[in-house]
Amino acid sequence: MSLSRARSPRTSRRSTSGRAVLLTAITLASALTLSACGDSGSGGKPAGAAGGNYVTGPSGISTVAKADRVDAPKLDGETVEGKTLDTTTLKGKVVVLNVWGSWCPPCRAEAPYFAKVSKDLADGGKDVAFVGINTRDNSKQNAAAFEQNFGIAYPSLYDPDGKLMLRFPKGTLNAQSIPSTIVLDKQGKIAARTLVAVNEEQLRSMIDPLLAEQ
Repeated sequence: MSLSRARSPRTSRRSTSGRAVLLTAITLASALTLSACGDSGSGGKPAGAAGGNYVTGPSGISTVAKADRVDAPKLDGETVEGKTLDTTTLKGKVVVLNVWGSWCPPCRAEAPYFAKVSKDLADGGKDVAFVGINTRDNSKQNAAAFEQNFGIAYPSLYDPDGKLMLRFPKGTLNAQSIPSTIVLDKQGKIAARTLVAVNEEQLRSMIDPLLAEQ
């Protein structure tokens, strides 16, 4: 009997299925790489465009009118320092959520502004709480070193798998890249977002209007 045999239909189907799974995995990995650690650009929708009850300005900062805001999800867990944190306990304050990774160059670029603005507002007695969401860092040591190097005094939830970001409702101003910054109003509702690194002026422009709200 000849050693050379034609592939059976079942073998062919298994081979085709295996290639499909592999291609799907490669596609998902590529998409994740493209969305992670974005450097610049407007992000979200074009300037002045409305959709999902929000508007994105030329700086890439998206905002939601007070009447159209939705509740932010509960973000809780262990911090980089090993403590526990639940963002729902921060209602009554403007909450600034910054998604970052120690491996991300734009995150390093914006970190000094977060350190400065958070300290200035704390020293001024403003009702603002900063919370980091550290993601895709393989160890807390790398994240802790980042915080120390840049003088980040506020806590960061340790979220290596990015599960916390998935809690944001679809169609809202959710975190879609690293870095991302989301600001909640005093009622714990999603009010503003940017998907790129920010400077001090941009960061304050997201916070100050919410502090002034009655």
